[in-house]
Amino acid sequence: MADFSELETFVAVAGAGSFAGVARRLSLSPAMVGRRIQALEERYGATLIERTTRSHRLTALGEQFLAKARQILETAEELSELSRPDMAQLSGRIRISAPTTLGIKRLAPVIAEMAARYPGVVFELNLSDRTVDLISEGFDLAIRIGELRSSSMVARRIGDYRFVCCAAPSYLKLHGVPEAPGDLERALCVLNLNLNPRNRWPFHNDDGTSFTVGVSGSIEIDNGEAQRAAALAGAGICQFTPCVRLDACREGSPN
Repeated sequence: MADFSELETFVAVAGAGSFAGVARRLSLSPAMVGRRIQALEERYGATLIERTTRSHRLTALGEQFLAKARQILETAEELSELSRPDMAQLSGRIRISAPTTLGIKRLAPVIAEMAARYPGVVFELNLSDRTVDLISEGFDLAIRIGELRSSSMVARRIGDYRFVCCAAPSYLKLHGVPEAPGDLERALCVLNLNLNPRNRWPFHNDDGTSFTVGVSGSIEIDNGEAQRAAALAGAGICQFTPCVRLDACREGSPN
């Protein structure tokens, strides 16, 4: 019995002008396309496609085979559709944990869109900058920022969360504007207790290589909104996502 990848490749070749075109469409090499067709022909002991150096065409048996192959693939797709849940009929509660600032600035509009799409689902968004225990606290998923610690949990990267170094004009007027990341070693910084390590901030060179800078300060906070308030009060330099706006910023690192 042919596998589905061979049948899919055969149907694609039958409707295309070249093996190379099919290869590009299926993200395969032309050689792999040829091997799949050859395996199909060897399995059934018949020539399905007559090939020349410039073109190919189906044999009479290949035409009959093509009709059956299409039926099989269409039936398989119908079975697949039957096994998929009706997304519009989803119901229940999803408990989500996320950092405070990310939840306020980015996730709330996404949750609103999801709620409109799936009216039977209750989305419970719990915003906290601490790392919750998904199992003991009953969360279905958590959205987190930074390097993940080793864990048996299933994790997937969903994007980049870029950071910048920010300070209020009052701080910069008193202490000066850092010109390079290394200047942060001598600056007053407001540290984030949720970062690990909290006293080393990541940056990228122009060539893409990464490095960290040691920072210090007399204020350490576990909440992004409180960090923002401290920065606005002139307490020091903070690392924030660009969606948190202060009056003066120095570009930092993607994280």
